[in-house]
Amino acid sequence: MAKHVKRSVIPIYLVGVVWLVFGLGLRLYQPVDYILCALVSVAAFVVGKAIFPDKSYQIAGGEDEEEKKQAEQEAQKRAEEAHAAREKAQAEREERQRREQEEKARQAQQAKSTGNLEIDKLILERERALSEMRRLNDSIEDETISAQIDHLEEVTRQIIDQVIQEPKKLPQIRRFLNYFLPTTLKILNAYDRMDAVGISGENIDATKAKVEDMMGTIVKAFDKQLDSLFGAEAMDISTDITVMENLLAQEGLAGPERPKTSGDGTTLEL
Repeated sequence: MAKHVKRSVIPIYLVGVVWLVFGLGLRLYQPVDYILCALVSVAAFVVGKAIFPDKSYQIAGGEDEEEKKQAEQEAQKRAEEAHAAREKAQAEREERQRREQEEKARQAQQAKSTGNLEIDKLILERERALSEMRRLNDSIEDETISAQIDHLEEVTRQIIDQVIQEPKKLPQIRRFLNYFLPTTLKILNAYDRMDAVGISGENIDATKAKVEDMMGTIVKAFDKQLDSLFGAEAMDISTDITVMENLLAQEGLAGPERPKTSGDGTTLEL
């Protein structure tokens, strides 16, 4: 309920009557007359206030503007606090879930540990790199770049899997792991950020064009890195084939020799 005060006007009327009486009946000639009139007016006002005081009363359901404003501010504050509390609780839940997932991943990784610390790190690096490539591939819309990322992802998996199977090959991919792979991801991330801007500009267009031109070279470099891992194996197989051919020839099991031909394709008879 709102409190309202109704001011009494009778004391003011009494003051008016005093001045009217002095002005018409007693005349106001000297300063002392005005002083006397003023004193009588004050006395009349005080007596009038005492006899006819101000009246106060309550109006049901009639909150004044200030109370309404204060109530609205308090309600808004409570709503903001509740919203902030919900957001904080949500953030805490997400953080707990993230930590639980990381812990589960760590435990799973420990469970399948190879026993070789370097190979365990290599497995983690493989998963991190492949995950980032998949993210970039989903984000980048250019079909050519996307296809090249698909190829890089597969080749990277094969390179690292080869070393996991044969840890002695790890020194052969040190530069690949420490420079070529992270630099490639850095370049693709820069392309992704500029592509996401959605505008054309001198710097953006020039940088994207350089990345697009460079991607073909990067793909070839990754392919060569994978091929180099089979160098020793290829040499061993080539040697085995040569030895087998010689043994078969010595045992007469090689079959008839194929006729030799000259450079122009003419058959040479001996």
